[in-house]
Amino acid sequence: MHKKPELSVLQIWNMCFGFLGIQIGFALQNANVSRIFQTLGAAIEDLPILWVAAPVTGLLVQPIIGYMSDNTWNRLGRRRPYFLAGALLASFALLFMPNSPGLWIAAGMLWIMDASINIAMEPFRAFVGDMLPERQRTLGFAMQSFFISVGAVLASAAPWMLTNWLEVANTAPPGQIPDSVRFSFYIGGAALLLAVMWTVISTREYPPEQLQAYSENAQDRGVAAPRPAARSSGQYRRGGFIWMAAGLALLWAISRWQLDKELLILGAGLALFGLLQWISAALQDRRRTDNGFYQIVDDLFHMPKTMRQLAVVQFFSWFAFFAFWIYTTPAVTDYHYGTRDTASALYNEGANWVGVLMAAYNVFAALAAFSIPLLARYSNRRVAHMVSLTLGSLGLLSFVLFKDPGSLLISTIGVGIAWASTVSVPYSILSSALPAKKMGVYMGIFNFFIVIPQILAASVLGFLLKVFFDGEPIYALVMGGFSMLLGGIAVLLVEETPAVSAAAGVHQPAA
Repeated sequence: MHKKPELSVLQIWNMCFGFLGIQIGFALQNANVSRIFQTLGAAIEDLPILWVAAPVTGLLVQPIIGYMSDNTWNRLGRRRPYFLAGALLASFALLFMPNSPGLWIAAGMLWIMDASINIAMEPFRAFVGDMLPERQRTLGFAMQSFFISVGAVLASAAPWMLTNWLEVANTAPPGQIPDSVRFSFYIGGAALLLAVMWTVISTREYPPEQLQAYSENAQDRGVAAPRPAARSSGQYRRGGFIWMAAGLALLWAISRWQLDKELLILGAGLALFGLLQWISAALQDRRRTDNGFYQIVDDLFHMPKTMRQLAVVQFFSWFAFFAFWIYTTPAVTDYHYGTRDTASALYNEGANWVGVLMAAYNVFAALAAFSIPLLARYSNRRVAHMVSLTLGSLGLLSFVLFKDPGSLLISTIGVGIAWASTVSVPYSILSSALPAKKMGVYMGIFNFFIVIPQILAASVLGFLLKVFFDGEPIYALVMGGFSMLLGGIAVLLVEETPAVSAAAGVHQPAA
């Protein structure tokens, strides 16, 4: 077996640099979309249903792009064609989004923007697994985490910087987006395209036959690996019936008792998952299983054990972050600034401060990005991630304790450390458990466990706030804090495969 050669730090820098641009687009979306929606007339309780575009597009796009990129090879390589296509589409969406003439146009642009970012982003995860040997993967994902954080700092603080440094207008007539937000999106669109182009031009990929020769995974070398028993068409059919029945029952209950419309997302999702299993059963009965649809569904039900365990961790972690992204703007402007009037100077001052807080947590994430591998070296990756998520939980819970907006910078320390760990450590653990030939599709499927909690958050957070907390958005962050704490506990149950420390170059035991 040939060993995959180690890359220099400069080569790893170049292959991850595109993530800087992708995160600029992602952070502009996270920090400003709630502000855009509210400016265009959305009520606070409607924000989750409008935000659902982001997770739903990720759910659909990432496994498809992962499967396609696993089976692509052309002049640009395996993953790079998708980097380029996604960057072009996302740049266009960033230019159009702040010029949306109405609320539902803006909601539609969020679908397009998030789908485009996902097209570019998903192959970057698999790219690290393709290009780096096992001993360098933690460093590779830490480098991605660093660029994620730097990009988010620049993008999140952009409206504040334009307002305070260049005196760009931060207010606008009712129903119009301030210039500080619009110009931030224009600059972000250009930066996204240029950063991704840098990676496309400066990096070369291994052809499929060379990747096979370099394989470090038993499944790729033809060695039998533990795998759950094949799922029969009868099992798919029975599972489909149960999920479909549950979804339809929930939809009926929502209609019967006039429950919150956000719950329709959850009911429709359950029914759709049942339908997918019925289609899979029909394809298996007809022996038409050699297609992307069936392969993705089949791989979902036959995930490696480590991946199934990490899915629980991701569920609780990303539920917390989605609550943070949706509700920080309305929570801070309402709880700390005392206003819900989106046309007021006080609201826009608070919204800009949220941009600074978003930048701050990413500054702390950038600082933590290369510290977390050191903690993992002296313990293991599970302990490092558990400590990080616990600190993130404390950061979210402290939003309700601090009344002075300036004190919230302390809260962002824990949130930033948790974010740096969430976008690196689970992927490092996972890449050690995946066959190289399915790296893309499994990374895409892994995204389900990022997206599903986001859909759940969009479905139930507004309902829970209205029923239990009198519609006060600050308590969405409290719920997020407790969810992140559960994620920290769950990570201790993950069975980690042996890893190699990128920093020290020594074999590291799993526990």
